[in-house]
Amino acid sequence: MARSGLTRREAPDLAARGRDDRAMARLRAHAEPLPEIDSAAFGALFDRYGDARVVLIGEATHGTSDFYRARAEITRRLIERHGFSIVAIEADWPDAAAIDRYVRQRPAPLPLEAAFTRFPMWMWRNEEVAEFVAWLQSWNAARASELRVELRGLDVYSLRTSVDAVLRYLDSVDTEAAKAARERYGCLTPWQADPALYGRAVLLGEDPCEDEVVGQLKALLQRRLEAAAGDGEALFDAERNARVVRAAEQYYRLMYRSSAESWNLRDRHMFETLQALLARRGPGAKAVVWAHNSHVGNADATAPGWSGETNIGALSRRAWGRDAVLIGQGTDRGTVAAAHDWDGPVEIMTVLPSRPDSWEQAFLRAGVEASLTDWRDPARTALRLALSEPRLERAIGVVYRPQSERMSHYFEAVLAEQFDAWLWFAETRAVQPLGEEPGAGIPETYPFGL
Repeated sequence: MARSGLTRREAPDLAARGRDDRAMARLRAHAEPLPEIDSAAFGALFDRYGDARVVLIGEATHGTSDFYRARAEITRRLIERHGFSIVAIEADWPDAAAIDRYVRQRPAPLPLEAAFTRFPMWMWRNEEVAEFVAWLQSWNAARASELRVELRGLDVYSLRTSVDAVLRYLDSVDTEAAKAARERYGCLTPWQADPALYGRAVLLGEDPCEDEVVGQLKALLQRRLEAAAGDGEALFDAERNARVVRAAEQYYRLMYRSSAESWNLRDRHMFETLQALLARRGPGAKAVVWAHNSHVGNADATAPGWSGETNIGALSRRAWGRDAVLIGQGTDRGTVAAAHDWDGPVEIMTVLPSRPDSWEQAFLRAGVEASLTDWRDPARTALRLALSEPRLERAIGVVYRPQSERMSHYFEAVLAEQFDAWLWFAETRAVQPLGEEPGAGIPETYPFGL
């Protein structure tokens, strides 16, 4: 006699496929096809975020042209139409300061330092960023100095260059204070060429330099309280560099003890720098943040967050609620600029097609080649439900290892809670790294030049 009905194993499989099909249908229904990135229609799609205090725009890789170009066009629109005045990027403070001096036409130390010359150079030294920087310089040139848009770095890795910047500032204003700073920072001198060795030395019993770097920061904060108004910009820069030195000293000590603690310290420092930039600009200031998806998406909705990590996105969500807009970007396949190992040469690598159990595959199956999907609208309950189950999400940094991609580059995430919107490009191409000479039309003094 023939058996009727489904086995216990088949029934849940069919139920899961049914949920998956409904989710794909909702994604397809809500995906807004993207026009060409360089068209006015592309930027207009993002006017909906113009009232936000902070718009954080992520990227699934550090080496994909489409992500950089899309982010630049969104930022241009927010600056032109909605008064955003700060662009804060996942980069070292001193390197971004060189770009900021260029775009705001502020005096630079002599000789003009080249920006982004350490690994991974291509992350910011690429044609896509150079094009945006050239536009920003032109935009600012037509405006009064106090209305110009600033470009700032948020990261903690610049131990040596931040120490140099503090000393250079003090040399110019107070030789005795500079002498005292050299004595304090002398504790770090043996490690400045390779700060990671400092953390290892402390782990093995070397006395830490924490008291010295904290003492120097306090001295600069006291100077800020006493400074004349005309010293504000230079002193602010020196103070932020002193904070970078303090954070870097802690970061390199923690990196050998706990990856979660060092990650959290880094992202808290980046978030606090963002807060300081907004506070300095005034109560109406608005900022755009450029960083990896893993930094700008809400960590509370991801496997790293479930294990104790936080990030800029989670901290922004707690601080500003709906006034912080979190936008992720993703792709299925294409090429990417990355290295096989840390400190390795940049290569143009092939991005493997996404896994069948990933968010990337879900957007691919939705069938729209390039789209914006937004679920901030409270009326989009069905869409949020479709994005509320954990799936894998891919993250490629400056290192890409296709041979171990599942372990190296995927983590679980609940997209509905991680982001407010998702930019999707089914196929993407790598950024174009800059060579040693500035590009066509870029003046010799341009800070990317070597």
